[in-house]
Amino acid sequence: MNYMAAKVQIFFETNNSLNKNLSEILFMSEKSCIFVGKLKLNIDIMKHSWKYANIGGNTRVVIKDGSDIQHLSELDEKLWTVLACPVSGLEIAEESLRCMDSDSDNKIHIHDVVVTADWLCTMLKDPQILFEAKASLSLDDIQDESVLAVATPLAVNGIVTLEDVKTAIASVAVETQSVPEAPYSAEIIKAYKDCQDSYNQYFATVRLQSIGLATLPADAVAPGMTEEQYAEMGKKISEYESSKAAIEASNAAALTAAQSQYKPLEKLLLLSRDFCTLLRNFVSFQDFYSKRGKALLGRGADDESPWAIFQAGTLVIDQRACNLCLQVSDMAKHNVQAPDSGMFLIYCQCTLHKTGEKKQIVAAMTIGDIRNLKVGKNALFYDRQGRDWEAEVVKIIDNPISIGQAFWSPYRKLGEWVTGLINKSAAEKEKKSFDDMTAKLQSSTDKSADKPATPAPFDIAKFAGIFAAIGMAIGAIGTFLTSLLSEVGKFAENGWWAIPTLIICILLAISGPSMVLAWMKLRKRNLAPLLNANGWAINADAIVNVLFGNTLTEQAQYPIVKLKDPHAKIKKLTKGGKWAIAVAAIILGITIAVVTLYLCGLRVCCCFM
Repeated sequence: MNYMAAKVQIFFETNNSLNKNLSEILFMSEKSCIFVGKLKLNIDIMKHSWKYANIGGNTRVVIKDGSDIQHLSELDEKLWTVLACPVSGLEIAEESLRCMDSDSDNKIHIHDVVVTADWLCTMLKDPQILFEAKASLSLDDIQDESVLAVATPLAVNGIVTLEDVKTAIASVAVETQSVPEAPYSAEIIKAYKDCQDSYNQYFATVRLQSIGLATLPADAVAPGMTEEQYAEMGKKISEYESSKAAIEASNAAALTAAQSQYKPLEKLLLLSRDFCTLLRNFVSFQDFYSKRGKALLGRGADDESPWAIFQAGTLVIDQRACNLCLQVSDMAKHNVQAPDSGMFLIYCQCTLHKTGEKKQIVAAMTIGDIRNLKVGKNALFYDRQGRDWEAEVVKIIDNPISIGQAFWSPYRKLGEWVTGLINKSAAEKEKKSFDDMTAKLQSSTDKSADKPATPAPFDIAKFAGIFAAIGMAIGAIGTFLTSLLSEVGKFAENGWWAIPTLIICILLAISGPSMVLAWMKLRKRNLAPLLNANGWAINADAIVNVLFGNTLTEQAQYPIVKLKDPHAKIKKLTKGGKWAIAVAAIILGITIAVVTLYLCGLRVCCCFM
């Protein structure tokens, strides 16, 4: 490149307003004339400058102003968070989504969003107005002349609203054709259709009987008309209904044609309200990861802080409110991908008691404990409109909720296992006792009632063995306790820190694997599988880490008050006291078990030495 060519390049770099579609540029120099045909200016400074932010653990594009909407077609599809989403089951007007569904496949794809953005930019003077998300527009904001002509008569003080347009559409009247008069009353036509199959069968059997191919049943009831009369009646009804359907279709087409003048304006107002909402949830999940105060979604939620369009409401259960709730269309399909999310999920069957309407939801529990969460538990679900639904837990997918919950998980499972064994053993013994009692009762009834029962003689030898066994057990327990105290003393000789260190190591050996596994799952909790199972096409992970997860579930908080329970026999322990007792009990049990194992291992080693 010569001197003059370099000067031209600098000139283009410092003048961003130049048309980048220039076809020919002539570079002149003192010595030569260089012609460059159809030069494309691929200078970075002349491209649209996108804004980026770290959202949900990923770098994402942020849509901030009207210029971003104008250049949306230039955004690389690989940078979009969502590739496709369904048009139904979301917290956004379905009629708005159908306005964007250009190919009517019940899905919104990137292409649909881009086409919609380009159309809005041709309709509006400045797409920046879309960020106000209002179902109204000033006439000064409308650029398209045909839409402006329709909007002007409807405007009040220069403002046209979606409500005004819908009222105008509903009030459209056209000259319609009259529907022909029915040949019979509605009751007779209905009776004819109800008996049509049986009458056709009757007359067909009569015709076959006339040529010896069938026999009419003796109990067959003949119609009160001939076959010719029946056929004539059917012909009149068929002609009437065909004519009625054609006229009604023609009237509907005429009405649609008359209303069509308002449709572009209606579409513009719908998208003026909802397009940016979809865009924030399509490009970057801005609404989902936005900061907001604690609020029950559907009851007192802050309207200034938007919620994601896939958040269906709040599930209130076990003194917690879960704001990450998704509507589920197919539970069987959803269960296949849901475990990959790594979240503790609660599936509920919800019923709107006022109307009987039903829906299925899945809620993510992100804080608290899980001991009271079981299938069959009743709860309450608030939708985005604030309506309360009766909810019943129908399925639970168990994943870690927190590190603390994972610490206690092994002991909880051990307790459940021991409780199960005890219950099983007790049930077996109860059954055996009952069977023995019934057998003895049956045996006694077979004996003579007047023969007195002879008591069994006292067997001293038998009980001597029992006494010896009890003595040996007591001796073994005493020996164990003596050895335990001895070994504890030996550990203590290494310093005061020896026993606490041992206990900590034991706790980590038991709870450590569970805590490590929980930590790995918690840092990888991902919303994407839940959305994919609902028909979305997610292009990037939607991580729900511990800190963000804590904002998605609200836990009951009580004030510190001094209250006295009149029915309490003893002073009620505080929460801290209960935890201290539980920890002490666990440590004592673990210490006894470990020392026992240690002694057994030491003795085995001594035997081999």
